[in-house]
Amino acid sequence: MLVSVLSLKGAPGVTTFAVALAARWPGPSRALVVEAAPSGGDLALRFSLASTPGLVSLAAAARRGGDADLVWQHTQELRGGLRVVAAPPDAEQTRAALAALAQHPASGLELLRQAANQPGVVVIVDCGRVDPGSPGVPIARSCDAMVLLSRAHADDLAHLPRRLPTVARWTPNPVFLLVGPGYSEAEVARELGVQPLGRVPHDVRGAAVLCGRPAARRWGPARSALGQFAQKVAGELAARQTPTAPEPPQLHTPIPALQMVPGVPPAAVSPNGVRPAPFTGGQKP
Repeated sequence: MLVSVLSLKGAPGVTTFAVALAARWPGPSRALVVEAAPSGGDLALRFSLASTPGLVSLAAAARRGGDADLVWQHTQELRGGLRVVAAPPDAEQTRAALAALAQHPASGLELLRQAANQPGVVVIVDCGRVDPGSPGVPIARSCDAMVLLSRAHADDLAHLPRRLPTVARWTPNPVFLLVGPGYSEAEVARELGVQPLGRVPHDVRGAAVLCGRPAARRWGPARSALGQFAQKVAGELAARQTPTAPEPPQLHTPIPALQMVPGVPPAAVSPNGVRPAPFTGGQKP
């Protein structure tokens, strides 16, 4: 499954929630986070990762083609075992790498799709703030599901009405989440016509762990309010991925509904689909 996490304005914690979503994705799936924010990556600095492998090396290798395993070859491991494709902090390098992936869809974006289509794999793409014309748009538009984050203040929400209908059509499974204090979920739903799935909790210690900062003993995503909320969202998205069972074939052709005939009162329909003619007087046969 390929999932994008993004915002349309500001920085409401997209990277942190993308990591939380991947860390709490229901098992036994393997989760992978790909940084694709045009403003540059944060994970390398937060977790003291090497400059390579990562998004830049993946974009360079993708020009020569490859398969789903190529994506995994350009990952690094965070504490706890989560694999990530980290983007460089420099925005120009990141945008160049994203442009290279989008320029060769068959060997670039298709690699992410192939990785996400592997059995038991979910790829979470941190698209950051997505503006019109952003190099992250092609990735977001190719995802199976999208998680849109927005702060709940008036100035943040004011940017959504015109863009929400367009962005919602990028994927069959859009999810809208509020972040931080502000308008209630009911007020936002009434004004925007879109019901938020929930509000990301303000969890300083949980966010610190997901940002690579030292945690208190036995404190991790599973014990934090942020991690538990991310698990709820991950479960919702994973359930949408599960294919529904096909309907059993009909053994008999259904009997067509009979239309009302003027002057003929309703009567029972026999098993062969014929309704007896009404008795209109005289002697019954």
